[in-house]
Amino acid sequence: MKIETVRPIGSATSLDECPAGERPEFAFVGRSNVGKSSLINLLTGRSGMAHISSKPGKTRRMHFYRINEIWDLVDLPGYGYARVSKSEKMRFNEYVSAYLQSRVGLKQIFLLVDSQLPPQEGDLGFAHWLDQCDLPFSIVLTKSDKLSGSRLEGNAALFMRELAELGIEPVSRFVCSAKAGLGRAELLAFIGGMLPAKTKKRKASTVQLGWMKRGGSS
Repeated sequence: MKIETVRPIGSATSLDECPAGERPEFAFVGRSNVGKSSLINLLTGRSGMAHISSKPGKTRRMHFYRINEIWDLVDLPGYGYARVSKSEKMRFNEYVSAYLQSRVGLKQIFLLVDSQLPPQEGDLGFAHWLDQCDLPFSIVLTKSDKLSGSRLEGNAALFMRELAELGIEPVSRFVCSAKAGLGRAELLAFIGGMLPAKTKKRKASTVQLGWMKRGGSS
């Protein structure tokens, strides 16, 4: 897929503030400092589209971008940042949970995971919550340029094995590096392949977002 046009269409901290949802949506989410902004800039081909900060937890709102006038990329706030207050974490819990469970046009969630690290409780817990809510998601391993091939494959296999032990099977898995440009073509091809499909309505789940504790729901 060739990215020809990209434009911001809104930002929100509640469902009421979200754009109308006239196009298929693809959401990107992950722990703070996972490299989400860098990956979004790589995908869009716009170096300054998503602001990259040296301070984790910079994204506090949901940001919506219209791509080629046919689909929307949604940048969700990062989770797991220790310096965010308890009230802010609860608010994130509420509006991100509401968005993910309620958007009819949401086609796929890309859960970004730092390939340098062993499986993290927060990532596994978030994946478990998505699975409980029957939300389609794929794993995106970031920062792959910082590891040797064997270590990268080892960490990836370990994470996928942890998911399998929880009975979780993601739609797909991608290995990416914003620095090296790795994974861009594969991600865009995957998104492009989903665009012709008709959007299916999903009934909102009553499961609460309880991914901070692995395998639990609050």
